[in-house]
Amino acid sequence: MQKLLLLGDEAIAQGAIDAGLSGVYAYPGTPSTEITEYIQASKEAKERNIRSNWSANEKTAMESAIGMSYAGKKALVCMKHVGLNVAADAFVNAAITGANGGLVVLSADDPSMHSSQNEQDSRFYGKFAMIPVLEPSNQQEAYDMTRYAFTLSEKFGTPVLIRVTTRLAHSRAGVQRVEVLGQNDLHLPSNLKQFVLLPSIARKQYNQLLGKQARFEDDALTSGYNQLIEKDNHKLGIVACGLAYNYLIENFEDHQVPYPVLKVGQYPVPHDLVRKLYDQVEEILVLEDGYPLFEELLKGYLNNGKKIMGRLDGSIPMAGELNPNIVAHALGIPVNVGHQNPAVIQGRPPSLCDGCSHTDSFLALNEALSKFSSGRVFSDIGCYTLSALKPLESINSCVDMGASITMAIGAADAGLVPSVASIGDSTFTHSGMTGLLDAVNNNSPIVVVILDNSTTGMTGGQQSSALGKIDTICLGLGVHPDHIRVITPLRRNHEENVKVITEELNYQGVSVIIARRECIQTLGRRMKLKAMQKMESNN
Repeated sequence: MQKLLLLGDEAIAQGAIDAGLSGVYAYPGTPSTEITEYIQASKEAKERNIRSNWSANEKTAMESAIGMSYAGKKALVCMKHVGLNVAADAFVNAAITGANGGLVVLSADDPSMHSSQNEQDSRFYGKFAMIPVLEPSNQQEAYDMTRYAFTLSEKFGTPVLIRVTTRLAHSRAGVQRVEVLGQNDLHLPSNLKQFVLLPSIARKQYNQLLGKQARFEDDALTSGYNQLIEKDNHKLGIVACGLAYNYLIENFEDHQVPYPVLKVGQYPVPHDLVRKLYDQVEEILVLEDGYPLFEELLKGYLNNGKKIMGRLDGSIPMAGELNPNIVAHALGIPVNVGHQNPAVIQGRPPSLCDGCSHTDSFLALNEALSKFSSGRVFSDIGCYTLSALKPLESINSCVDMGASITMAIGAADAGLVPSVASIGDSTFTHSGMTGLLDAVNNNSPIVVVILDNSTTGMTGGQQSSALGKIDTICLGLGVHPDHIRVITPLRRNHEENVKVITEELNYQGVSVIIARRECIQTLGRRMKLKAMQKMESNN
């Protein structure tokens, strides 16, 4: 088979295709987005009729993947770490239902919060759900582990979680493909009550999950993804989880680490393997890109007096992503810090694109709100969150997907009237619709500004589930038609837009203002493509 130069995300996507995938379900979220985009663009995926449309949110994606697994086919569901919070109900319960066709959940974590609200470590979700977790150390393992994950899922009848982090997801390396497997035939579970989680059935299923735990550990011992690399210098033992193994070996010539290393790629890690390392060394250093999950486990069941170093004791910083220099410092190896930036170079905060419709929306909102006290605008997650910064300084919150509307409801209940929610079109269908229904049911005196730029702009311009539907959705949820107002956020419409917003701020009920203008980036790409197609047709 051919060798490809792939991002870690792309290696996972190709691994899934080659494993006999029938469908991928996902909501775009950095650093996981490229997995689904790769499958959408794959000629092989199209030939195999692999389902790859975007889902409305991570919960719907997870549930759809469970449905495909129920029907006996292999399904992949992809999300970033905070998306796993949205999918958590279905995710945890899927461990109880088990899987029929292979069911693989990919969660891409973002240590250092490059584009996220927190540094959450998805391995804890896998441990909480008591299912196998795989954590690749490089792109080849990302490909191999994805194929293996489907085999593991069908072997034990359980979902499998793959956890990667930003640096692996977004860096490239050569990946050797292997034989492509066929897709599963449609086949339903032999027990048609397997997915019915009535308490009497769920209790049986839960006991079955508990009974699989020892088998999960046995498989992790024989799969080859957990490996104790023996060395003669027993002064120190090192545990390197996933990508941390790459950061470790980069600090040594020819990648030869002089200490025994437990390379971890599959959880639950066998106790005997950990005990073997512990018994032969004087101290242990735990390297993991994320929370101190392994370090806590190690201290929990092998805390017999030996020093265990890592994030908990400060040998590794508690916050932020791991890197080779941090590992070197923990090992006492001199660190080459490179050239420092001259003092004259100033950091530039991110800003909205020139010509962005959100700028005109918030300029109008700022003016309409100028006669009220500040601190009234609750926002959501998207490009428009940058309006918190200068020069706009328009919004006062950004907590999680959909929280703008519900926070505005709570603030209005507390007496902050008017309260305003700003939410993007894609985020609205992701998590905002239920909040708007609450507002309608409560007749909350809030103004909801839906920033409709016809795309999921923050993650690269994927088509929004809300495209062409927002007005109808708001009507269906019960918003009075007289208070669903559509504005076009352009500078020439500023005075009219301020007037509309002002009118709705004075309304003592639920108001929705749809600020509709296509994203400047997707518009540019669309016009460029149209020009190219015209040139080709003329030729």
